[in-house]
Amino acid sequence: MLEEKTRNHFLIGSDRVEGTTVYGREGNKIGTVRRILIDKVSGQARDVEISVGAFLGMGGELHSLPWQKLEYDTELGGYRLDVTEEQLKNAPTYADTDSDRQHDREYQSRVYSYWVVTPYW
Repeated sequence: MLEEKTRNHFLIGSDRVEGTTVYGREGNKIGTVRRILIDKVSGQARDVEISVGAFLGMGGELHSLPWQKLEYDTELGGYRLDVTEEQLKNAPTYADTDSDRQHDREYQSRVYSYWVVTPYW
């Protein structure tokens, strides 16, 4: 009963977003949500870390994207990016061992420029 109630709300806990499949323009699986980055001051979700090509949580590439690039698709039960897998592969990326990269303003500027999104800062 509680699960059914939570599905009908507009808010979702981050633990339910992490691990959610991300689909590309054609509806093919291109990755999963690894985590959401939230602006400390505004409390707004700003970026999302997408894991691409990982197997059992290991390997693959990490991409940080502006949160507004994602759109929840109720039919797919996951997030849709209006991009191709190739566009995602060509986007700025970083390794799991360099996860602080996504907090670097220079890296964020490249990400927002690549995705043609006005930076939030």
